[in-house]
Amino acid sequence: MKPHEKRSAARVLLTSVFGPYARDDEFGSRAINPMELYHNQVTRAQGEFSLRMFHRSWGIKMIQENISAPCTVLDFPTREVFERELTSQQYDIVGISSIIVNVAKVREMCRMVRRLSPGSTVVVGGHVSAIPGIEYMIDADHIVKGDGISWMRRYLGEDENAPIRHPHIVSGFGVRIMGIPIPSNGGGTAATIIPSVGCPMGCNFCTTSAFFGGKGKSLNFFESGKELFRVMCDTEAALKVRSFFVMDENFLLNRRRAMELLEYLKRENKSWSFYVFSSANAIAKYDIRELVELGISWVWMGLESPHSTYSKLAGADTIKLTRELRSHGIKLLGSTIVGLEHHTPENIRGEIEHAIAHQTDFHQFMLYTPVPGTPLYQEMESQDRMLPDVDLADIHGQFKFNFRHQAISRDDSKKFLDWAFLRDFELNGPSLFRICRTTLAGWQRYKDYPDPRVRERFRWEARDIKTMYYAVLWAMERRLKETNVAVSEQIRSLRREIEREFGGMSRVVGALLGPVLVWTSRREQKRLERGQVYEPAPVIERSHWASA
Repeated sequence: MKPHEKRSAARVLLTSVFGPYARDDEFGSRAINPMELYHNQVTRAQGEFSLRMFHRSWGIKMIQENISAPCTVLDFPTREVFERELTSQQYDIVGISSIIVNVAKVREMCRMVRRLSPGSTVVVGGHVSAIPGIEYMIDADHIVKGDGISWMRRYLGEDENAPIRHPHIVSGFGVRIMGIPIPSNGGGTAATIIPSVGCPMGCNFCTTSAFFGGKGKSLNFFESGKELFRVMCDTEAALKVRSFFVMDENFLLNRRRAMELLEYLKRENKSWSFYVFSSANAIAKYDIRELVELGISWVWMGLESPHSTYSKLAGADTIKLTRELRSHGIKLLGSTIVGLEHHTPENIRGEIEHAIAHQTDFHQFMLYTPVPGTPLYQEMESQDRMLPDVDLADIHGQFKFNFRHQAISRDDSKKFLDWAFLRDFELNGPSLFRICRTTLAGWQRYKDYPDPRVRERFRWEARDIKTMYYAVLWAMERRLKETNVAVSEQIRSLRREIEREFGGMSRVVGALLGPVLVWTSRREQKRLERGQVYEPAPVIERSHWASA
């Protein structure tokens, strides 16, 4: 590839696709697929109790931080904001990042660049680049597959092997609970840290693993625990945080790096909390003391099926494992695939019930979906099982099958998926209730632990249980009396336990704030019934701009 003629003097615009997102439109947006990780695919059946928040587009932030050219990041723009940026500034390079479902928006944005900024080179990256024939679907000069940092460095004539600089990224923003916005202050919001991309486990349906090389491969930005610790210290100082959302597909699989990180945490007396992704077989490499002292507070773990053949579950008693982790205050997000090859109308409900029996704090359900670029897609295509005329905007795993399942129809796939979410909510209640229960269990077990770092972490994690979250539970208990008495009684029992643990102040807070939250949650329910959606506001960030 020939570098851009201006090299590092080139002006670069990096953008995500334009909104709105949570509604049906001619550019491929879908009301069923909002720009909210949790409400989209984890808590979406929980109504007014659903956890609502947005997450930044991490990839373009990483690229911006690792080039020296004048660069603008435009995240969650409207079409009007994107058009204004193209016409108010003169860009040499416009990079558009997208997932596959938004390919129609990428096509429109390429068209807009050609019309409004004809001198710009158009670069398209992200998972959308995995679509077969993508070069004929959009008008782009370059289509980037895989690591965008090294590609952009090469294109600008910079050293692609230079050390990675990690941007300061707040994990979630725009948080809402029961109809009220929750301010981000006092370091209460986690920072996102990206140590690696890809996953060596290489499950056949995994888009991330396939995008970064497939089974057995991953790209480490930070090889050692020492490097990772330095990045976290820098982020702690910049954002005043003490918790980190570690965006690594299987963080605990690299035990050497994790244990070296623990050495530095102990040496520097850091009582940080970590929210990580990990497979069951990776977790099994650690004893519970190591996980607790490392600061593992939350784990996203695959729970595909007791009859699946995925190596990440090999030999694992996942129900026993999840119960043990929760008893030590480690919150869990279980992830279950609906519609695996062995599923039938006769056995699928039982498999869903098995998943729900793990009683994880959150539970993601996704349809078995052959996504372009994955081994599963290649397999289904070779077997002529891909359904024709399924819009790419509808293969996000939350709608219907895009392939011919041997036993389950396309329409029934959605019915089983919807039932899974509803059944989990019916039996286990709101996720906000569940995380309070697990957090209290951790506090009770570790409040007198010999290591002061551990004591301090659990104290910090439990700080809001006796106040704000107690009021949330108070309101939930009363709201659910109308629809789910069994869960309402469970919440009442947890409230009583919190009162015994922390004293009468909780009752005072509940009496004051609880009725307010009952009212706001009723209002939120009515809003949702009327079709209320939430959208992230556009974000514009510039770097090295003075030199431009």
